[in-house]
Amino acid sequence: MAAFVAAAPSSYHAAVEVARRAGAAGFACLTETDEWRIEPGGRYVVVRDGSVIVFAVPSDAGPTTAFTILGAHTDSTGFKLKPRPTTGSAGWWQVGVEVYGGPLLNSWLDRELELAGRLVARDGSEHLVRTGPLLRIPQLAVHLDRNVNDGLALDKQRHTQPVWGLGSPEDADVLGALAAEAGLDPADVAGYDVVLADTQPGRTFGAGQALFASGRLDNLLSVHAGLTALLAHAEGEDADEGERPVSGAVAMLAAFDHEEIGSASRSGAAGPFLEDVLARVQAGLGAGPEERRRALAASFHVSSDVGHAVHPNYPERHDPANRPVAGGGPILKINANQRYATDAHGAARWNTACERAGVPSQEFVSNNAIPCGSTIGPITATRLGVRTVDVGAAILSMHSARELTAVVDPWYLSRAMRAVLEG
Repeated sequence: MAAFVAAAPSSYHAAVEVARRAGAAGFACLTETDEWRIEPGGRYVVVRDGSVIVFAVPSDAGPTTAFTILGAHTDSTGFKLKPRPTTGSAGWWQVGVEVYGGPLLNSWLDRELELAGRLVARDGSEHLVRTGPLLRIPQLAVHLDRNVNDGLALDKQRHTQPVWGLGSPEDADVLGALAAEAGLDPADVAGYDVVLADTQPGRTFGAGQALFASGRLDNLLSVHAGLTALLAHAEGEDADEGERPVSGAVAMLAAFDHEEIGSASRSGAAGPFLEDVLARVQAGLGAGPEERRRALAASFHVSSDVGHAVHPNYPERHDPANRPVAGGGPILKINANQRYATDAHGAARWNTACERAGVPSQEFVSNNAIPCGSTIGPITATRLGVRTVDVGAAILSMHSARELTAVVDPWYLSRAMRAVLEG
């Protein structure tokens, strides 16, 4: 998982890395502008911008074959490069960035950061780019703010602009530096989507190396767990006969971009990407309108995103009876107002899968005084009418530049996902 996160400093890198790993496992790459020929027993992957869908079709698939979908998201909170990004002040080169989603701003201070994302050339070609350590958002010294430890307040515009060099802004060109990394002439760059990413590698630590810290666990942890489960399922690993699945549902991982800002985009969960892929797969299997609806009615979606472990320094912020702990297994997310899509049938299916996988499970429900966030789960359930359950792994420091989980929990989560695919 540490290697996967390191390979995915942006959602675009994450989607490409998922596709690369799937391709290495024998999945054929589909292009949306081409004609698709979906065959029983086939294995496929398709990328749309920063989103990716990987799926394995059982050998006996037909018009009414259902789908078992593992859902996640590829983006993380942080900062995105603005237009006219080269700025500076007081002898420092700086870059202009915009806050993306809801990051813990203070966690981004005094870290070596990189720029990562995609450049689009004038001919329409897309180029992934990452700079390695290049920038830092410097904190103000305590000598210049004697009250800083009584409450740090950061202005999102004035206090979050990184430094990356020395001299006059007229001598700097951050887009030129990005173009050079991609092997492009700066004048040929016609568009870009570039974010900041922490460059510190993920690592285990603590007593017995039981803890794991990394950037972007929200939500590359779920993407990696789902991909691991799907590839193992497609290969039939641990199966009695060591063969690929010949029956059951179409096994699918759908990892979307833009969850942290509401999912309302062409590649977000609120967009048509998943629906488009499902329709094309069903058409390839000979399904008409009636068979399509029957297949979706029998389908199941596991929406996986990280969740809150009880914080030992703030235990009062959690529900007094439902208290997920690190190392305690996957969490089942429940919300009366359907901020999570879990219902009784979905909970029963998930709990049964955890039992079959031999992993512990626990529930999360928010303290009534502290409303919870939401996920792609309710969005997908609303768009498609597919039974959906919201789950995840418990972490601390959610939306920090560097988050924390128990080493065992991503493994537990992947095992439970594999059991769902086998169910």
